[in-house]
Amino acid sequence: MKFISPTKGIMCLDEMLADITNFIEAEPHANYSVIIGTDSHVKDETCFVTAVVIHKVGKGGRYYYRRMWQRKITSLRQKIFFETALSLDCASKVASKLAENGHSELDVEIHLDIGPKGETKGLIKEIVGMVVGSGFDAKIKPDSCGASKVADKHTK
Repeated sequence: MKFISPTKGIMCLDEMLADITNFIEAEPHANYSVIIGTDSHVKDETCFVTAVVIHKVGKGGRYYYRRMWQRKITSLRQKIFFETALSLDCASKVASKLAENGHSELDVEIHLDIGPKGETKGLIKEIVGMVVGSGFDAKIKPDSCGASKVADKHTK
């Protein structure tokens, strides 16, 4: 799994997690949020971007992202479920590695590209249930900046 840091370039999962751990340990008494969100954009293929954000609450943060392409997916339901599955896969790996590094106190939030307005409102109950049932906090629009802002920025 390769990620891109806008400031540090290409990193493997372990390098990204070491960077996150160093960021946290530089100010261990600050409050942190770990946010994971996936967004997609359809053209000839579907580009999926999963973002991992470490947010030092009130003081900025860092983010990393990975891009992958799949065949063109025209079903909105299928696309949203796939986005969620990518976020859950990444979140489980990140949470596990953070716990190994002594940071099991950090909650991992999954930011979903769905909301009460628009075509995705009928999917909220299912998708949020899928995330919460997997042990993570779920955020939807307008509170899902990890998917709707950070990941979205790199889908085009």
